[in-house]
Amino acid sequence: MARKNGPAADKASAPQPEFRSEHDSMGELQVPAAALWGAQTQRAVDNFPISGLRMPRGFIRALGLIKATAAEVNQALKLLDAPRATLIRDTALAVAAGRYDEHFPIDVFQTGSGTSSNMNANEVIARLASQAGDIAVHPNDHVNMGQSSNDVIPTAIHIAASLALHEQLLPALAHLALCIERKGKSLKRITKTGRTHLMDAMPLRFDQELSGWAQQLRNGIARIESALPRLQALAQGGTAVGTGINADVRFGARFAKALAKRTRVAFTTSPNYFESLSSQDAAVEMSGQLKTVAVSLTKIANDLRWMNSGPLGGLGEIELPALQPGSSIMPGKVNPVIAEATAMVCAKVIGNDATITIAGASGNFQLNVMLPLIAHDLLQSIELLANVSRLLADKAIAGFTVRRDHVEATLAQNPILITAANRVIGYEAGAAIAKQAYKEKRPVLDVARERTGLDEATLRRLLDPATLTEGGIPDPGNAGGGG
Repeated sequence: MARKNGPAADKASAPQPEFRSEHDSMGELQVPAAALWGAQTQRAVDNFPISGLRMPRGFIRALGLIKATAAEVNQALKLLDAPRATLIRDTALAVAAGRYDEHFPIDVFQTGSGTSSNMNANEVIARLASQAGDIAVHPNDHVNMGQSSNDVIPTAIHIAASLALHEQLLPALAHLALCIERKGKSLKRITKTGRTHLMDAMPLRFDQELSGWAQQLRNGIARIESALPRLQALAQGGTAVGTGINADVRFGARFAKALAKRTRVAFTTSPNYFESLSSQDAAVEMSGQLKTVAVSLTKIANDLRWMNSGPLGGLGEIELPALQPGSSIMPGKVNPVIAEATAMVCAKVIGNDATITIAGASGNFQLNVMLPLIAHDLLQSIELLANVSRLLADKAIAGFTVRRDHVEATLAQNPILITAANRVIGYEAGAAIAKQAYKEKRPVLDVARERTGLDEATLRRLLDPATLTEGGIPDPGNAGGGG
């Protein structure tokens, strides 16, 4: 076949330009030709080559939902024509769905208001909408209509965090709590040595011990739910400083109602836009609740590690599922890796809370100026806790087994059991029996029989570990009969 010549062939073979020229109020600059963003996004890319950390997926989703909902509300208020509103809505929902995440390149450490990220969304949506329709869509005049970065970014933080809590963390915590409760029920007949100060104490059942873990998580769920109404109150409608300049007075309330219908989350408009723009107290409050959950999970993870320790030189009460080799040099070693990962996640969440606290305190007059950092760390904490809670449930709690013979042997030698006889023999006599049993490594029952004169049947009633887990005062039976 003969080679084609002419202008068309020359155009097809010519190298495509790597950049295109874009402009904003500060002038022109070069933007990568394939990029959907415009000049303001490019300035932020150039200005903030700091961490390589981009804004989270959940935050970009929230930006898309804001722009789609705002377009619908502006159309309903007869401020935006139907063709542009439809183009913006459809494009923004595609952004929310994650189809264009690669076109959100701005670093977390950017302008404190998050203006760069808001304009990133405006520019990407405007360009896509303009390409899809036969009319020009402007990033500021149309996509950002009735909005300011100063109310969009606080709103995005609240939306993203609320959705992540409803969709990820709350279900994960409920799953973990239920898993613990089921595991406890299956171990109800097994009594073990209790421990206070890491030292032997009165006995309790495994289901009783695990019920404490489950209640910690149920309380954590309740704490999060109690803070949700304030997180679900949105700044949208306050625009630049809280006065609502350039937004219809009906915009905020209609926006919240439309978004609630779209997401099935009970979003409301803020009762005070000045508070919502100038502070991030609701995010700080929620971070504090996440920190409390992290504290609870740390306790649970550490209890599992202690109970699993050994198997010969530690407590050796349980065996966690063996998931991977534990050492590159010691064959056969298996470690409690899920519990360790949980503890690390919790350390990160507690650190994030400290960061969010400082960032939340960084509001000056009408605006907080660490919004992107709050967004990043709050969403990271939610995601980490959700993921590790499911792992802890499915790969640690559900599958651990109790070393029953070892647990029962240890319990039989626990000299603290003599506490149950205090009412009959007195504290000092009990202390002497406990010390002798510990020193001689003998069952406390044998020593008590020798030193008290109580018959074996009475002592067995007094010192029965399973009975002692029910609380109250043990029935001494015929304790006064001697023998």
